[in-house]
Amino acid sequence: MASTGRNLPGAPEPDPGVFGSGLVDEAARLDAALPDVDWFAPPSDSVRGAFHAPSGELATLSMGNPAHPRVLMVPGATGSKEDFSLMLPRLAAAGYFVLSCDIAGQYESADAGPEHLDPPREHYDYQLFTDDLIALLEAGEGAAHVVGYSFAAIVAQVAFAQRPELFRSLTLLSCPPEPGNSFRGVQRIGRFSGWAGARVGAALMIVGIRSNVVRVAPNRIRFVRYRFRFTRRTAVRDIFGLMQHAPDLRPVLAAAALPKFVAVGEHDLWPLALHRRFAQAIGAKISVYRGGHSPSETSPHQMSRDLIALYADADGTPPGS
Repeated sequence: MASTGRNLPGAPEPDPGVFGSGLVDEAARLDAALPDVDWFAPPSDSVRGAFHAPSGELATLSMGNPAHPRVLMVPGATGSKEDFSLMLPRLAAAGYFVLSCDIAGQYESADAGPEHLDPPREHYDYQLFTDDLIALLEAGEGAAHVVGYSFAAIVAQVAFAQRPELFRSLTLLSCPPEPGNSFRGVQRIGRFSGWAGARVGAALMIVGIRSNVVRVAPNRIRFVRYRFRFTRRTAVRDIFGLMQHAPDLRPVLAAAALPKFVAVGEHDLWPLALHRRFAQAIGAKISVYRGGHSPSETSPHQMSRDLIALYADADGTPPGS
């Protein structure tokens, strides 16, 4: 499933490498047999915590030995750290210290926001989320493997552009594949996205998620609806507006030598052709999993398998050695 799009000037000429998207292996069989899990229950041996970021206190969930190489997994708008719950045990077992957090304004990090900045600001903006991510990266020893999910994949790109030495690898999960109005390529509704203001767009997005348009499992939608009780609507509104003005960092990523990985579901919000073109433009490997916008939830074994391979190659040694 190599990308077939055209490269940007300066981007590598060959198509990106592709992980085993179509492999029928043990990881694929485990994903196919996934039950409707309890998303309220954290993985056994995981640790709940809090991180004091520039925007306020961020709720965290971690697993593994803190002395091992770090993996930082960042969820997107309306998401939470639990979106990676099924992956934490597998990455920790492979020899990594894995940490995820709710981003500012979302779920158990709802109190974090622009009013806590010095000086205070009125709105959530890219620099707020970027500074929080950079603070998380600076808090550990050495560079980290970073996974940014959806909106957080844009933030991860901005953070990399500002502080590349903090990144050991960069994984962009279900990343909006186009700059500018990133919603314009969304299937069926993209052509209308330029007409919706941030307030209306965010409201429609929340209604769509709460009404379970994509038909996720009962336990999953129960948890998703529950966390909306806490998530700030102003944060979702501001993020929707930010996603209508996504920066173009493809040339920066194309010039970067670190391992890059684009992970996406075969029925994602954006067409696969756009994701393949994006992966080719930045010189990233790409893997396409069964399911929609949330491979970390629906294909956790396969995505963990591919991340472990990516990290072992990036570190130059077997994981945990």
